[in-house]
Amino acid sequence: MIGQQLGYLRVSSDGQNVDRQLDGVKLDKQFIDKITGSVKDRPELDACIEYVRSGDTLHIHSIDRLARDLRHLQELLSILIAKGVTVQFHTEKLTFNGSDNAMNTLLFQIMGAFAQFERSMIRSRQREGIDKAKASGKHMGRPTIDYNRRDEAIELSKQGNNISQIARAMNLSRASIYKLLT
Repeated sequence: MIGQQLGYLRVSSDGQNVDRQLDGVKLDKQFIDKITGSVKDRPELDACIEYVRSGDTLHIHSIDRLARDLRHLQELLSILIAKGVTVQFHTEKLTFNGSDNAMNTLLFQIMGAFAQFERSMIRSRQREGIDKAKASGKHMGRPTIDYNRRDEAIELSKQGNNISQIARAMNLSRASIYKLLT
């Protein structure tokens, strides 16, 4: 029985697009998540797992698009193979269909371990950068509005200045000026 050609695509945020993933692969249906891979609850991945049937092939651009830690990666692959689905990772050129291929399994585990390691390194570097910025006195997060400057904003507004002019004069964002004037 020949099944459907399905694709699971994932990017980490709404600002990114999936155009380069599975480019040129003819798919009957796509499941697209715009959420970080470290989150296990991904609506489109869940829908994909629910949708796939025995004989289907699930195409995934690369292993790190499916999961960022080895345990979750192995769990997802086991679920898909148990359903009779062939899983094909295009970047790594690995295909899993339930037949025991020791080399594919080894490569899969190595690639998954590297994805997990990379994620850990990103988090570590991010934490180091945040700690260093805080130690040098930089404020992290959104800037706080100094409501003591409200009178200044009101006075500039009374003088006929528009929001953009007030923002430039006070060296604040337009959103901050709106908050000061309301």
